[in-house]
Amino acid sequence: MSLRMQLWLIFLAPVLLIAGLYAFGLTIPVPHLGRDYVVRLLLPGAGNPLDLPDVLGPPDNSRPLVVIDAGHGGKDPGASGAGFREKEIVLGLAIALRDQLIEEGGIRVALTRDDDTFLVLEERPEIARRLNADLFISIHADSSGEVSGVSGASIYTLAEEASSESAARFAERENNADNVNGVVLEGRSQEVNDLLVELSQRRVQQTSAEFAQLITREGEGVLKFHPQRRRQAELAVLRAPDVPAVLYESGYITNPSDAQRLASAEGRAAFAETMARAIRIYFARQAGE
Repeated sequence: MSLRMQLWLIFLAPVLLIAGLYAFGLTIPVPHLGRDYVVRLLLPGAGNPLDLPDVLGPPDNSRPLVVIDAGHGGKDPGASGAGFREKEIVLGLAIALRDQLIEEGGIRVALTRDDDTFLVLEERPEIARRLNADLFISIHADSSGEVSGVSGASIYTLAEEASSESAARFAERENNADNVNGVVLEGRSQEVNDLLVELSQRRVQQTSAEFAQLITREGEGVLKFHPQRRRQAELAVLRAPDVPAVLYESGYITNPSDAQRLASAEGRAAFAETMARAIRIYFARQAGE
């Protein structure tokens, strides 16, 4: 054994011994203090269920359900600029949309967060899936970095390449699930399930694009859009293969005009009324089909 290896063993052996005793909750005597101490490390159990938010609105499960996701939160403030933080602006928009939908009635609503809570990125679309949502809307505010003069909202849907990759990963992970988007998977071969999930994802992407188009149509002349208002990207928050989803970049928080508008009561109202109208038209079309 080399001298270097011997030195490593001399230094690591006590650490490994103590760590092993801690892991098994064994007593460690400390003679000079005249007492024993027990150190236990409590770890969360595997597979703890995800806390689901309350569903508000009519107590009728046949009514469509929208899950609204205010991006960032808690220790993740998101972008900042003009004296505003993204996590606070988008939460205000999400709550305004929730209240608008509840006031108009007929649609159930849930927020992934209604306070300054931190959520892991993957938890957000999973909440929509677990609630069997019919539509998922993630709200953010963009940053232009050092570029000045950039403003306006954009609507993102999942890129086609990312959609196919997401479907493949989901099929592998959820091969034993009961169903995806109403398609029964249980008892089928993995090859068949892969194909069914891929087809489900394509359908979801089509309806997501239809909803994005409705936002731009209903927001014309009301909301301020970026010149490139429709975009596609490989965004993790849009990767649920069985819930139509869009990410709405409400504007540029680094642009003082955008930030002040989005933080104002008038700006929140314009957003909520426009988005609620697009949501109702979307569900009316889906019911007609």
